[in-house]
Amino acid sequence: MAKLLKNYPNIALSQPEYGCRLDFDDIFGRCVPVSIEIGSGKATFLLNEARRHPEMNFLGIEWCNKIYRYSVDRIGRWGLENVRIIRADASVFIRAFVPDLSIECFHIYFPDPWPKKRHHKRRFISPANLEQMLRCLAVSGSIRIATDHLDYFEQIEKVMSDGRLKKVEFLPSCGAQEENGECAGTNFERKYLKEGRKIFVGAWEKI
Repeated sequence: MAKLLKNYPNIALSQPEYGCRLDFDDIFGRCVPVSIEIGSGKATFLLNEARRHPEMNFLGIEWCNKIYRYSVDRIGRWGLENVRIIRADASVFIRAFVPDLSIECFHIYFPDPWPKKRHHKRRFISPANLEQMLRCLAVSGSIRIATDHLDYFEQIEKVMSDGRLKKVEFLPSCGAQEENGECAGTNFERKYLKEGRKIFVGAWEKI
């Protein structure tokens, strides 16, 4: 029997009216730094970070409806008040709804590499999406990225070699099990490490 997934309206954000910027203070009921995870999957990273950093707010963006519904149920059952999630296309959502200078960090872990050359234009890390993330980042805000795909990482480094960013040390997140070589503690990362794949990571700070 399939597991019955419960909806938590206080966790699942509804799509705002197009053109209206989000008010994170209103959404979370407090004024503290906000981090966004793009492609939050089953919310493993979100939940671990939110539990270890109650002084921050976290928003996950996930497109796949099945995984999104699973994440809403999981976050709701954990009972954390500093996590929200929305089902949306991250590129469109950030461009249309995230306010200027409002984000402390963008976390992008194991994005779809779209390995075929004709599909490279679908990769999330692109000059256009970087421009929007830079708009949204607070002063000294950062972007943290991990992938198991070397070709994509080489492209990422080219895109991120922007004069408005400086590369900084990528420190493992609080949710990662450092003894297992994890950097972010996501489900994909744990799977790939078991398979012996090399993980490429980078962190960049807004100047």
